[in-house]
Amino acid sequence: MSLKTPEYVAGHGLIKGKSVLVTAAAGAGIGFSAAMRAAEEGARAIVLSDIHPGRLDAAVEKLKTESGLQDVFGKVGNVAVEDDVQALVDFAEAQTGGVDILINNAGLGTSKLLIDMEDDEWNKVIDVTLNGTMRMTRYMMKVMKARGQGGVIVNNASVLGWRAQKEQAHYAAAKAGVMALTRCAALEAAEFDVRINAVSPSIVLHPMLRKSASEELLEELESKEAYGRAAEAWEVANVMMFLASDYSSYMTGEIVSCSSQRS
Repeated sequence: MSLKTPEYVAGHGLIKGKSVLVTAAAGAGIGFSAAMRAAEEGARAIVLSDIHPGRLDAAVEKLKTESGLQDVFGKVGNVAVEDDVQALVDFAEAQTGGVDILINNAGLGTSKLLIDMEDDEWNKVIDVTLNGTMRMTRYMMKVMKARGQGGVIVNNASVLGWRAQKEQAHYAAAKAGVMALTRCAALEAAEFDVRINAVSPSIVLHPMLRKSASEELLEELESKEAYGRAAEAWEVANVMMFLASDYSSYMTGEIVSCSSQRS
């Protein structure tokens, strides 16, 4: 059984007048959907970052064209490199006059049984998915604290931070780490009025996932969802917009599941 995808939800000005920085925002995944939703929810300026220059340029132009927002900027960067992280945040600060919302979307996943996994593969997934989120959060916290006007950080975790799945030990460990990082950093950031929360999606079909998982596995995972389908990327982005907005003003250090999994 597969229930029909709901109609796209119109924007309601949830983050009107805010500036947003989104990592891993090129392509057709959650990152670009978050940027599009941010524009539709009233963002005044958006900075996109990605490791792929060509895709990033295309994403910037697409967001401008489809949303009508012209204050959209792109900056190539790798969250696994500290110099890139600081350059990205500094660029976003300069272009927007101050980042109000950071969406840490960058992550990397592969499929491999643990007994077959080499250290290089394990370390690469951990470095991008967990350490990259830490690096972005750490530097953004420093900048927001110095500015003294508060802010919001939204991390992208995964239900695999809670649940077990074969061939995903590295990715699951990284996402569990993102959850723990979110909770601990939120306590520290609360002292200077910065909220940090995370969304935890189950399955969202996008090109990157199709590259790292077989169609048979994806069909199996979809069959476990209550709606018999994967989430649309914009459905996860909707939850990110809620966490980025003042509607979640009392929430920090929380992990919000975006899932319909039955078991």
